[in-house]
Amino acid sequence: MPRRAVSERRPGPAIWIATCAGAGYCPIAPGTVGSAAGVILVVALQQVSFAPPWLAVSMFATAGVLFGLGVWAAGHAEVFFGRVDPGQVVIDEVVGQIITLLARPQASWKWLLAGFVLFRVLDIVKPFPARRAEQLSGGWGIMTDDVVAGFYGLVILYLLGFVFQ
Repeated sequence: MPRRAVSERRPGPAIWIATCAGAGYCPIAPGTVGSAAGVILVVALQQVSFAPPWLAVSMFATAGVLFGLGVWAAGHAEVFFGRVDPGQVVIDEVVGQIITLLARPQASWKWLLAGFVLFRVLDIVKPFPARRAEQLSGGWGIMTDDVVAGFYGLVILYLLGFVFQ
């Protein structure tokens, strides 16, 4: 996609998706705001009358669809903002947070909070191979490092469930 002059740039659907309807423009901790959006999305899915296994399936499907859209949107956002992995892109945090919370689909607020904090720490620390995944080109790098952090969070939150039962 060719770069355009700043005056010609107009945010379109890709920027709307990448920034989670503008949540990424938050001046303080936009990644944390994106993760909170992921928790809110999980709570919304919990409110739909799914049988227990279908809640996990719906969360997984939501994460998968958002991942695909996120790769596309984040790639466009890099061009729009004129830099690699712009801070305004938070769709990756939404997907990573949903993946973490897959460990406990019908989580109480305490588990939601634990999953939120756990994912934020993992997203900041970026355990192997998350940091390496950031080096993938375009939207793939933006999205994949958070997916890796989300899977680490899923495993840890799942194991914590055994410890605290």
